[in-house]
Amino acid sequence: MRAERRRRAEPAGPAGRERAETPIRRRPESERPAPRPSTGPTTRPTGPQPSTGLPGLGGLSLPIGRLSPMMVIALLILACICVAAFLLLSGGDDGNLGGLVSEPSAVAIESPWPVLPTAATEAPGPTQPPRPTNTPRPFVPPSGTTGGQRWLVMLYQDADDKILEQDIYVDLNEAERVGSTDRVQIVAQVDRYRAGYQGDGNWVSARRYYVTRDNDLQRVGSELVADLGEVNMSDGATLVDFATWAIKTFPADNYVLILSDHGMGWPGGWSDSEPGGRGDPGIPLASRLGDELYLMELDEALQTIRDRTGLAQFEVVGLDACLMGHLEVLAALAPHARYAVASQETEPALGWAYTSFLGALAGNPDMDGAGLSRLIVESYIQEDQRIVDDQARADLLKGGSPMGGLFGMFGMPGAAEVAEQMGQSSTIAAVDLAALPTLMDRVNELVYALQGVDQSQVAQARSYAQTFTSVWGQQVPPSYVDLGSLVQLLKRQSNSRRVAQAADQVLAALDQAVIAEKHGSQKPGATGISIYFPNSQLFDSPLTGLQSYTAIARRFAATSLWDDFLTFHYTGRSFERSAAEPVVPGPGAAVRGPGAGTIALSPLSLSSDVAAPGRPVLLSTEVQGEKVGYAYLFVGFYDPAANSILIADRDYLESADTRESNGIYYPVWPAGGSFTLEFEWEPVVFAIDDGVDRAVALFTPQSYGATLEEAVYTVDGIYTYADSGDSRYTRLYFSNGYLRHVYGFTGENGTGSPREIIPQTGDRFTILEKWLDLDAGGRVVRVATQEGKTLTFGDRMFAWKTLDAAPGQYVVGFIVEDLDGNAYEVYAQITVE
Repeated sequence: MRAERRRRAEPAGPAGRERAETPIRRRPESERPAPRPSTGPTTRPTGPQPSTGLPGLGGLSLPIGRLSPMMVIALLILACICVAAFLLLSGGDDGNLGGLVSEPSAVAIESPWPVLPTAATEAPGPTQPPRPTNTPRPFVPPSGTTGGQRWLVMLYQDADDKILEQDIYVDLNEAERVGSTDRVQIVAQVDRYRAGYQGDGNWVSARRYYVTRDNDLQRVGSELVADLGEVNMSDGATLVDFATWAIKTFPADNYVLILSDHGMGWPGGWSDSEPGGRGDPGIPLASRLGDELYLMELDEALQTIRDRTGLAQFEVVGLDACLMGHLEVLAALAPHARYAVASQETEPALGWAYTSFLGALAGNPDMDGAGLSRLIVESYIQEDQRIVDDQARADLLKGGSPMGGLFGMFGMPGAAEVAEQMGQSSTIAAVDLAALPTLMDRVNELVYALQGVDQSQVAQARSYAQTFTSVWGQQVPPSYVDLGSLVQLLKRQSNSRRVAQAADQVLAALDQAVIAEKHGSQKPGATGISIYFPNSQLFDSPLTGLQSYTAIARRFAATSLWDDFLTFHYTGRSFERSAAEPVVPGPGAAVRGPGAGTIALSPLSLSSDVAAPGRPVLLSTEVQGEKVGYAYLFVGFYDPAANSILIADRDYLESADTRESNGIYYPVWPAGGSFTLEFEWEPVVFAIDDGVDRAVALFTPQSYGATLEEAVYTVDGIYTYADSGDSRYTRLYFSNGYLRHVYGFTGENGTGSPREIIPQTGDRFTILEKWLDLDAGGRVVRVATQEGKTLTFGDRMFAWKTLDAAPGQYVVGFIVEDLDGNAYEVYAQITVE
């Protein structure tokens, strides 16, 4: 089978391509053992074992002179896919979770596990003296009308974060464009970030406002009820205090609570960099993450609010945060509210369209919670003030926004164009929580029936279902899976009539529960509700396995058989339909991945061991084994002076057979246990072009896509704000040659809560390079992250460009991944002239 790479190289023009600069590893002289003279053959096979065993990195040896690629790819997979995840997930020494690289010449030794965020990752910086928006005076609640249905909308806005402070602050200003009325009263508690957004006096405390009408999107004009000083918005007690005060002060018929901040999915979210705190030491993940508003704490806080106020239920609870559209999350909300609104995926920087849905509520306060929830979904993104307001849209797109250059025209793009671009990877859904018990019961019936099918079919469904951004980093397969997409694939993969019937019942119950839903073109398989389906490595960890999962998603685990099914899927322990108690496998439980294959690759054969621009090399290997998921190209550059190897390129290899399920496309490789994989490697690399400078970067495959134009690639680096100098670990998302989104993470290495960043003129992005440092014996001593070149956002969006690879020695080969995320590899040395 002759495969093509998914990311096509641009054809060379008449004058050829620009040639990439030779990469240089800035390794201290004391750490540079001299490589031995070159001897021996240039091709070497790997063994049949996948890179999921966890020997010490030093046990993998590379004969330097021969530049055996065996170690290189093994290390790549071991360190960048398996070891990093394993050491995080095994709950080893917490140690120092590290910081961002701040010096261009510094060498940051990458931690052997993905660094999770801590509660105090954001150092306070200098600030201007806070100037109040207005002077507080004794607050007298306005008297409400006695005629018609009355509403109280409570906005709990945790803006104590550099990435989202301005976005949440604008959301409050959007609510002011409606303001309180006699039948719809709006109150807010907003906590700002020190040394972040400079607008409106740059005050940094937490404040309560009675929201009044004001058209200015840059300044809060509402009535200041109280300046609380610094409070911990990640503490459930803070939420209880705010909501209890609001409900007692503004009695109404219907109560809406909307919480805004970073979200992490089933773990929760709502971190607070100041004052910070510690997580529950009895829960491994909480102990590692530090202070967050964990899901069980949110559940407890909502119950306490109801107990203290006598409230039967909230009419709507909204989670204006990323990744919160989980079945686990909805189960925690179900006792406390009639309807819920949440997103399965990372939210755009805009947040919700507050002016639109609050204005509609003020215009028709006799609607019910279902109507309001639908309005939130329908207005999301496309009716946001920063899109529909011409001046606000101009402010949003100024200064090198990645969207600004996408439209390819002079003048300001229209609202519809901007909304379409910003909504490409978005999701949002409204759920009738009264229908959740039925959905949970149908899911229980399905997973009980799944005990009778081949679990490799289940693993295949998990691998190819619609997934969403991983908070655990790219080292492990995404684990946040769309429920409807998964069930549709289970129905297709299984030959069981019982499973098919149970799947249909789940889909019918899902359709009843989700009363409104929309998703962008890049999330075609989204149906409104996600579920956590980890691979075997995540399952086997106390941090991300059932030890933490059942404690944090406590209410879900107590009523669902999902944790029982995960235990069966990975350990073989069966369960009864009546089982309800949370399950945590014992420390001695043997965990196996049903999607794991026994794949072997024959020694890589080459048409030549020398390549050059215009002179590609044909690579070929025999693939034997089952359960093949994805296949990749790998390219590494060897720096002999530093005795280090740069991971220079990685890409999907296309199969001849691409299949589709509910809009999700995935490759299918030949069955039967054996096929020949061929690829013609042209010695090229890819660079980011900011309109002025170009810099070679590692574009990591992220999403296969329906076509090569829809495939998504990411580049990791450090984002630095021009206004404050603050830096964040950040990931750029590219497709079809252009930058589409910028996401900052609360943790390092792409872990923790994501949030979209809208670049401004002068903001900078420093590429992070991955290097494999070797000792004199050819053994890997570390996987190091080194700062590469820095690019600057200006009046053009970033794009990728194809460059001819720099002359030198390269390691080129194939990585074949099974359905559990285990990788098998083969490679050879090629000299590029």
